[in-house]
This record gives sequence, structure tokens and C-alpha cells, in this order.
Amino acid sequence: MARTAAGGPGGGKVKGARRPEVRLPELEPWSGGGLEPDGDYDGQEFRDADFVGQDGAGARFMDCALTGCAFDETGLRHARLLDTVLTGPRGVGTDLSDATLRDVELVDARLGGTQLHGSVLERVVIRGGKIDYLNLRTARLRDVVFEGCVLVEPDFGDAVLERVEFVDCTLKGADFTGVTMKDVDLRGAASLEITRGVERLAGAVISLSQLLDLAPVLAVQLGIRVEG
Repeated sequence: MARTAAGGPGGGKVKGARRPEVRLPELEPWSGGGLEPDGDYDGQEFRDADFVGQDGAGARFMDCALTGCAFDETGLRHARLLDTVLTGPRGVGTDLSDATLRDVELVDARLGGTQLHGSVLERVVIRGGKIDYLNLRTARLRDVVFEGCVLVEPDFGDAVLERVEFVDCTLKGADFTGVTMKDVDLRGAASLEITRGVERLAGAVISLSQLLDLAPVLAVQLGIRVEG
């Protein structure tokens, strides 16, 4: 659904993100054991599983529910998460670099230093929770919604964002260096703090109040001296 952007005669338009519609089948409880590289997990329910330090590189999760699982230093490089819901994941240093997340809901996460650089996110909702130092460098995000969450110093360096929405979420110290944006809607962010890359906001829409808040950073970037 297209939304009318603020500002400009007649207003431009920013296309809204398409949210995932995850409908899980009847799930089979996971029997336990560790993750396996290139493991194939289909239609399984993982509840309070401890994946700390395990290696699941290249694993595929399809039509799965993961609830209350621990992912400290878990290796999930090149993993594929498809039509899957993660609720209450927690952990520091989870490696999801070069992973694919498609039709995924991530709810009430408590994560720190999560590596998603080089990953592909399509039709993903990240709702609630707090993620510190999220690394999304060179990632590709299409139809992604950040909703009601707190992102502390997220790094979007050189990422490509298309139809991405920030709804009632807090961005603290965001880095947009080298980012490419198209139909990115920042107006709904509860707090928007950009430390680097403010000049890369072409392709995004912000509110007037956000523009005023960002004015000092923009002035510095443009070499404008403000006095009086």
C-alpha cells in the first residue's frame, strides 16, 4: 500500500513495505541435540533451546518456530530462514552473515553484536525488543519493517534498503554510510539519531520535526557554519 510522503507540492509517495504472512503448519517438537552445518529443519518447534557456541552454518529453517532460544556466539553463516517465527531470541555475537531471511518474524529479541552483514532480508518484521550493535553492512533489505524495537548503533554501511519502514522504534547512533535507499519511511521512528551518513538519506522520507532534529548534523556535513 502506498503512503503519501510529507513535504513538497502535492506530496511524493513512498511505497509501504509488504509484511510477511507467516502461517505455520502443525509443528513437530524438536528432539534436541546440537545444530549441524547444512542441517535441514522443516516444520519444527524449538523451545528454550540452547544453541550457544554451536555451528549451524548453511542450515535451513523452513516453517519453524523458535521460542526463547539462546544464540550466544552461534554460527549461522549462510543460513536460510524461511517462513519462520523467532520469539524472544537472546544472545551476543550471533553470526548470520550472508544469511537469507525471507517471510520471517523476529519478536522481542534481546541481541547484541549480531552479524547480518552481506545478508538478504525480504518480507521481514522485527518487532519489539532491543538489538545492540546490529551489523547490516552490505546487506540487502526489501520489504522490512522495524516496529517498536530499540536499535543501538546499528550499522547499515553500504547496504541497500528498499521499502523499509521504521515504526515506533528508536534508532540510536545509526550509521548510514554509503547506504542506498528507495522508499524508506523514517517518519514513524520514535527517535532518530544518525551519527554518520546523513547525506545518504536520498530516497527516504522524514518528518519536519525529524528534519529540524537532524539540522545540526546536516549543517556539519554541508560545511555550514551556524552562528547567532
